[in-house]
Amino acid sequence: MKHTPMPSAKGVLYLVPAPLDFGCDETRELQATLPLGTLEVAAKLEHWVCENAKSARAYLKRVDAVVPLQHTLQSLSIVELPRNVHKKGDHDGTFDASALLQPAMQGHDMGLLSEAGMPAVADPGSSVVRSAHALGITVVPLVGPVSLLLALAASGLNGQNFAFVGYLPQEPDDRAKRIRELESLAQRSCQTQLFIETPYRNQALLQALLQTLHGNTRLCLSSGLTLTRASVISQTVSQWKKQPMTADNATPCLFLIGR
Repeated sequence: MKHTPMPSAKGVLYLVPAPLDFGCDETRELQATLPLGTLEVAAKLEHWVCENAKSARAYLKRVDAVVPLQHTLQSLSIVELPRNVHKKGDHDGTFDASALLQPAMQGHDMGLLSEAGMPAVADPGSSVVRSAHALGITVVPLVGPVSLLLALAASGLNGQNFAFVGYLPQEPDDRAKRIRELESLAQRSCQTQLFIETPYRNQALLQALLQTLHGNTRLCLSSGLTLTRASVISQTVSQWKKQPMTADNATPCLFLIGR
């Protein structure tokens, strides 16, 4: 009788968080923000899907300094998400990432990595997670910093009902309209509204918020959390206007509004 080999078990897709310094603060040990268990898992993985291969290698080099990699850095398989995916986002369900997960289908554990924080949360990667579920691959998120939750916890705003709405429009009129919509929702439902901006537009967004929001609306500006330059300022718009401040233009900022 002919023997048919059994298919090998599928690997696991690990969601591997990265420090929030975007690779810029290599003097700070990873264990300041990432638990040893997370680094031990990262050190054993040979196959990776990432946002940027260069920053992924830099991150894994830092991991190696704490927990030696089980495979040489040069031998690792590190595949980037397509450029249009990690630039425009992959949260709309149109991109099929199944081809990127073939190592897992062959029994190899894999890692998913973004440039900072938790992959697939305010960062690319959800398409890979969706495809993993569709293929029957186990998905395991590892412990590490998630900027949205850190900012929310530090804001003093409602942490029981909140929404992350991504980026606001860049065109001034559209941006002001969106700000008013979010403020109305926050005031009506007490739902905290979180949004993010890229460094070079932080100050412009802060000014637009101060010009558009009502004086009694609470505005929180958070940047560099878990870093030595961390900053969280949470006060009413009226209070903001009494002591004008500038937004950090070196790192992405999170903005939160609510009651």
